Amino acid sequence: MLPLGDDNSRRRLLPVVTYALIVINLLVFVLIELPSPDLDALIMAWGTVPSEIVAGRGLITLLTSMFLHGGWAHLGGNMLFLWIFGDNVEDALGYGLYLAFYLVSGLAASLAQVVLDTSSSIPGVGASGAISGVLAAYIVMFGSNRVRVLMGRVITSVPAYMMIGVWIALQFVNGVASLATTAQTGGVAYGAHIGGFIAGLILTFLLRGFMRLPPTAAGSSRRP
Repeated sequence: MLPLGDDNSRRRLLPVVTYALIVINLLVFVLIELPSPDLDALIMAWGTVPSEIVAGRGLITLLTSMFLHGGWAHLGGNMLFLWIFGDNVEDALGYGLYLAFYLVSGLAASLAQVVLDTSSSIPGVGASGAISGVLAAYIVMFGSNRVRVLMGRVITSVPAYMMIGVWIALQFVNGVASLATTAQTGGVAYGAHIGGFIAGLILTFLLRGFMRLPPTAAGSSRRP
């Protein structure tokens, strides 16, 4: 299921932080990664390498890795999810709290990947962990919202809890499968996705007193 849009009829704030995060990720990719004469070295230097973190080196990469991506597809997929689901969560938390929520979820995701494979020398990059935290907040606060999705060649709408539920279930299945091999190969950091999602759930419940959820609207409109 590929998400295409969601219900924004009750959104009150312009999602400045979400848009800024998307722009920053795009600029880092276009202005720093693409022109780099040695992209592998760049990712190795600024991505999160579990063995380096365990040794107490490169701790800043727990943050910088969130803004690096492995290619256009990786970047595009992450920014699509952030664009669709981030604005509603930002609306509920407010600008400052939402930014802190995003960054803490991303840090927790990076740490989860480190804990799951402390000896790995493969750098982890991407905003997926932070966005997983956003998805966790969305399913708690807006689980009944309708999300337009592409399923094969058909566009339909499903409840957010169904789409996100299927997504996180796949992360667990693939994450368990990835633990069955000890091969040092690159790929999707499912542990980071799961870690970010769990962190997002915990943060959402801790921050529930600070949320400004909009009243239920009789109608709904969906972003194309």
